[in-house]
Amino acid sequence: MSRSDTGDPLGPSKGPAERPAQLQGPRETGRTHHEGTSGRQHLTLGSLALLLFAVGSAAVGQVMLKHGMQIATSRAASSGGSLAVSAATSPWVLLGLVVFGISAIAWLATLSRLPLSVAYPFNALGYLGILTASVLVLHEHANVWTWAGSLLVVSGLIIVVFAQS
Repeated sequence: MSRSDTGDPLGPSKGPAERPAQLQGPRETGRTHHEGTSGRQHLTLGSLALLLFAVGSAAVGQVMLKHGMQIATSRAASSGGSLAVSAATSPWVLLGLVVFGISAIAWLATLSRLPLSVAYPFNALGYLGILTASVLVLHEHANVWTWAGSLLVVSGLIIVVFAQS
């Protein structure tokens, strides 16, 4: 009995290579499970490392940008020059932009591996890192409520990670 005799709409001559992609299974198309589907991906050690690098480098880039802008602001105020020119020629601002750009590339790579619903909550770690660096490196002040709120956000991250396991 041929395929056309059994009611197969693809007919007898269409093998896996000739079938439309939406009718082929993952093995026949060469696609991995997460391409074009809504299946869950597991957080592997490699994906976690890439995600933490993306979030950490974004936080470092932000702190560098802030430090560079503090220097640029004081330099522009003391010389009476333009803040834009002072910022554009600040090594800290330029390096911060480079680091932030690297973090954006790492974030794109992360999103290619993980669902946004898993990856995005990790930005809470960046917030906690920036808060810590703003106090320790930039000598800014944070009150107890800021710290408590930050720890609550990180607690939410932990819940999300364990819910995905």
